[in-house]
Amino acid sequence: MARITVEDCIDKFSSRFELVLVASNRARKLYSGENPTVDIDNDKNTVIALREIAEETLTTEQLKNDLIEEYQTNTFSEDEEINEIEDNSDESEAKANESDNGEIEQNEDDDNFSENTPIENAHDNLEDSSSDEKKQDI
Repeated sequence: MARITVEDCIDKFSSRFELVLVASNRARKLYSGENPTVDIDNDKNTVIALREIAEETLTTEQLKNDLIEEYQTNTFSEDEEINEIEDNSDESEAKANESDNGEIEQNEDDDNFSENTPIENAHDNLEDSSSDEKKQDI
């Protein structure tokens, strides 16, 4: 068999980087025990992977999906994913509402709770002290 090169495979993928990722992932799968789809001919796994790509015994979509699955940390079926997203949004809304209610209740229980701003409170305190002084003068 003639030697396989990257140029024999590059037309199957949009970039060399993508080809290298897919071919290396396929070579690792071959090393871990998956059956090759071409004759081995005493070749190494990387050469077998490139030959599979060049001869198109595996589709490029299948190779890309295998690569994606390799690096995914979570796998969901479509229904499970939609339900989980909905559950998480409901829980986050409930927690947001609880924290908003908790802050209001905490402020209402505070002894120094006032609807006035700190500046208005200071102004009121000054008026109270000046009225007390006037009472003492009389």
